[in-house]
Amino acid sequence: LTTTQLGGLTSTQLRGLTTNQVASLTTTQIGALTTTQIAGLGTTQMRGLETTDIAALTTTQVNALTTTQLGALTSAQVTGLTTTSLGALATTQVVGFGTSQIRGLTTTQVTALTSTSITALTTTQMLGFTTTQLGALTTTQIAGLETTDIAALTGTQVSGFTTTQIGAMTTGQYNALFM
Repeated sequence: LTTTQLGGLTSTQLRGLTTNQVASLTTTQIGALTTTQIAGLGTTQMRGLETTDIAALTTTQVNALTTTQLGALTSAQVTGLTTTSLGALATTQVVGFGTSQIRGLTTTQVTALTSTSITALTTTQMLGFTTTQLGALTTTQIAGLETTDIAALTGTQVSGFTTTQIGAMTTGQYNALFM
């Protein structure tokens, strides 16, 4: 299909595509989809997107994704999200990530998350962070950590914090390290 033909498909028609059919679409074709078409993709179609397809999505297209769609992405697919797209995600979208997807983020991607997004993460999601990812958090992001989330981290995870990060913590956050 040409990008024009693809652009003429409704969300219902796009949901009829198989994973293999979606995987055969080029990044140019994916980039030509409207936000309505993107928002209408089902979880099956989301799983058909390749990492390069995800990387080709515009910030506007990524912002059209629902938590269900984001939750359907594999940890490998999540690595395709650009730092600009990650930084623009709404907190309601970030909560769609599972622990394996969180674990799949690169440190560069982790630092692209806003402090508001960090605050919105659940305790379960925080448990998905690796020591390397936690060590990459900026002091602004550290300020967004909830004390309950810090208290739930494992000893191994806590060892990922740098002295600069610990120094940037509030008294409540610091005390939560030892709960």
